[in-house]
Amino acid sequence: MKEILNIQYSILNKLMKVILDHTAFTEKIAQLAQKLASKYPQRDDVVFIGIQQGGVALADDIVAQLTKSDATQEVQYGQLDITFYRDDIRKEILAPDTMNLPFAIENKNVVLIDDVLFTGRTIKAALDVLLDYGRPAKVELCVLIDRKEHRQFPIQADYVGMTISTDKADKVKLIRDEKGNKHVVLISHVHAAES
Repeated sequence: MKEILNIQYSILNKLMKVILDHTAFTEKIAQLAQKLASKYPQRDDVVFIGIQQGGVALADDIVAQLTKSDATQEVQYGQLDITFYRDDIRKEILAPDTMNLPFAIENKNVVLIDDVLFTGRTIKAALDVLLDYGRPAKVELCVLIDRKEHRQFPIQADYVGMTISTDKADKVKLIRDEKGNKHVVLISHVHAAES
């Protein structure tokens, strides 16, 4: 079994290009957290919401940085499940993720956090979910990676870790290595065709 896993990992490794290794990932998290802390020095009127699944993995780290930078202020943090709001749900059966909004969003500034902004469909679904829970004063978007050239909705991020150029068929994924460290990789259809 171990040989099979090693073979699968080596095949996947040939298909992947590391965009952010763990060190660069950690630096981007710190930069995004610093931008958010500068924008919201008082956190009474702001809530941070990670979009399941990749957005929650990113938001966990950003919220940890915010808490570390000023432990005297509570960070209101929740997780948003968009499963039943997706416009592609008819194509496959999806199991819902965890939904946890332990606070009201009415008249609050909401910072949605996601790992990759691609077509904008995930964010559109997240906005639909949010509006079922109340009427925020403002919604902002924080993403680690912006794949700007493939937008299908007029959505843009307010806080961006980095913008990259990709082919539409490429995949950008936030992954964990065997030590649990997070990396961002590009899985390219070009690399797949060459293998």
